[in-house]
This record gives sequence, C-alpha cells and structure tokens, in this order.
Amino acid sequence: MSKSEIVSATPAPLVEIRHLAKSYRRGGQAVPVLSDITLDIMPGDFTALMGPSGSGKSTLLNLIAGIDKPDSGTLHVGGVDITRLDESALADWRAANVGFIFQFYNLMPVLTAFENVELPLMLTGLSRAERKARVELTLSAVSLADRMEHYPNELSGGQQQRVAIARAIVTDPLLIVADEPTGDLDRVAAADVLAMLQRLNAELGKTIIMVTHDPLAAEYASRQLHVDKGQLVDGGVRSAA
Repeated sequence: MSKSEIVSATPAPLVEIRHLAKSYRRGGQAVPVLSDITLDIMPGDFTALMGPSGSGKSTLLNLIAGIDKPDSGTLHVGGVDITRLDESALADWRAANVGFIFQFYNLMPVLTAFENVELPLMLTGLSRAERKARVELTLSAVSLADRMEHYPNELSGGQQQRVAIARAIVTDPLLIVADEPTGDLDRVAAADVLAMLQRLNAELGKTIIMVTHDPLAAEYASRQLHVDKGQLVDGGVRSAA
C-alpha cells in the first residue's frame, strides 16, 4: 500500500479545531477565556477535558457543541464549519447532531421518564409508534425499562442521570457532550453513570466529550486533555504516523 493510500484510509477527525480563541466582555473589557486552541477528536474517541475551575474547559465544550461561537479560528464537526452557521441553522444542527448530558440532569419535572426521553424526537419526522419504539429501546439500554412512567422526583439521582443519558442518545447523535455529568452524584451512582458512558463508547462507538474536574471520572475516558488558563497544555492535535 502506498503512502497516499495509507493517508486516504485514515479517518478524518470528527472534531477539527484550529487556532480557536474566545473572550467575554466584562465591564467594557475583553476577558480572554480560550487562546489558540488546536485540537483533533477522532470518531469513537471518549475524551475527558480536565482543568481547574475557570480554566476554559466548559467554554471549549460549549463551542464544540454549538452553544456558543468563537471570536476567531475554525471549528469543524462532522465536516461542517459550525462557526459559519447562523443561529437558526446552528439550532437545527445541534438538534440533529449533538446529545447533551448536564450535571443537574435538566429533566422536565412534569414529564415522565418516557416523555423526557421522547422530547428530542418530537422535532423529527418519526411517527408516534416509531417514537415509542425508539424511547422504549433507549430506556431499556440504560436499564430503566421499569421506570418509564416515573417522574423525576420519583427517581434517584443516578436514575435521573440515566434518563438524561437516554435523552442524549435517543436521536443517535453524531456527538455526545457531557458537562460534569457526575458532579451531583455520590461515588457509587457516579461510577454507574461513567461505566454506562464507557459502554456507549466501546459497544456503540459513540464519540463522547466529557468535562470533569475529577481525575477518577477522567480515568473512564480513553483520552485525557488538560486545559489551563485558556490553553490546551497537552494532548492537542495527534501527529500522523
């Protein structure tokens, strides 16, 4: 096999970031949050973004997920330069491509577990029967088949986070982003949730980017990146073999 054939056989990064910078306005002044971030994340990676509070790791996650926009640099996800999308197109892109898992679950308290997981599917063209089948399959995958009709206040913290995981994966997104997904859980529940994310990555090939300050949580990821004072201090673009 020639060198060109080897290069063409190498999968393209799912997330490709070049010289990304972001700042926020505070009291009329620009406060830098991220500076010159260059990073590749490959399909099927389970990446932990680590760093102290205020390091910029959650800002980087929000940029990758299309929640916020950078000041400069390029950011391609699945071959799409999301920095060029307007707000409406960006919202549509997020709904189709990104599954979100938050620290505090963000479940609707007046909806059952089934209804919370079904929410993202309401924006699709699936029929009611197709949505039902998809939700039941997904809740079964996170071991909550017997809790479908329970409301969030009837579930433990770990169970609520598993509902949130089901909601994040029910649309079969390109990318799953998790911001401190175990920050509100005890150690046993946290280990359960992290093991579930690990299985989604290993068995279903899901690409996951997780922000965490917990080294024990980061150990579940296959790759750890460290952000400090707005810069990636290790683990940036992978060199070509």
